[in-house]
Amino acid sequence: MRRIATEEHFLTQDLINYIHSRKVVPTQPVLDDPTTRACIDVPLRLREMDKAGIDMQLLSLSSQYIELLEPENAIIWSQKTNDELAQWVKAHPTRFAGLCSLPCQDPATAVAELERCVKKLGMRGALIKSNIRSEYMDDRKYWPIWEKAEKLNVPIYLHPRSPSADMEKPYLKYPGMNSAMIGFGHDTHLHVLRLMCSGLFDEFPKLKIVIGHMGETFPYLLWRIDNHFSRFEQYKKLKKKPSGYFRDNFVITISGVNWYPSLLCAMLTIGIDSILFAVDYPHEENIPAVKFIDEAPISVGDKKKIFHLNAERVFRLV
Repeated sequence: MRRIATEEHFLTQDLINYIHSRKVVPTQPVLDDPTTRACIDVPLRLREMDKAGIDMQLLSLSSQYIELLEPENAIIWSQKTNDELAQWVKAHPTRFAGLCSLPCQDPATAVAELERCVKKLGMRGALIKSNIRSEYMDDRKYWPIWEKAEKLNVPIYLHPRSPSADMEKPYLKYPGMNSAMIGFGHDTHLHVLRLMCSGLFDEFPKLKIVIGHMGETFPYLLWRIDNHFSRFEQYKKLKKKPSGYFRDNFVITISGVNWYPSLLCAMLTIGIDSILFAVDYPHEENIPAVKFIDEAPISVGDKKKIFHLNAERVFRLV
């Protein structure tokens, strides 16, 4: 059975060097950290994929560096990393595919870069790290990016990052709380709900957004969200409830959540055709994620959809 992992991360040595040259950019990679090394080490990555039986990785930039930069530097470094990612894919076309990074701080340039990456570099979409310098992309200045993604028929992967600067303080008392423990999920959930409430999907009904980590709590909370959403007059002009947008405009990946209750809840909520395999390598381990789906209490047909058929359709992979 083919296995395609759809939220797998890379870094470039040039970007690491640049981030370390900056004194104002937080969350700098530690140069000798095993995770950082794994992000840039292609032979190691391929060995780890083979060991776990993963046929292809859909690669995207690790961490939140592009979204933290000033517009002019975001433009430079998104283009440089996209070009290097394209070289990885060119060298290993059966093992890697790519999601580009975008300088969303400059929406017009981001639109042009998305088109360049899809049409000239063969990228399968883009990955954006939740808030953009503490702004969320329900703001209409960002809508040309969503419009271009719909026109190109490519998905946008909305990936977590730490809560925006004006909201992060309550998380900082306890280690890890502002990141994968809970802060990442909070920020992405907030961003997605803002997009739903903004009318974005009425304007661009064919737009597809991917979110990871078993749907960032949406499958579990959708009934309550719908129930309270319906009480506000402002939302009555929208064509659907959040559950409708979630089922029609979103797909999810299992990245970093190897837990059957969450999987079964997601299957009941969004349906098996909208669930994709992912590991979150190298921040999570390949083998446990593969084993999780291999041993899941679901049919072989459903495992095939999660492991590769859904990814092949959503990202147009062969």
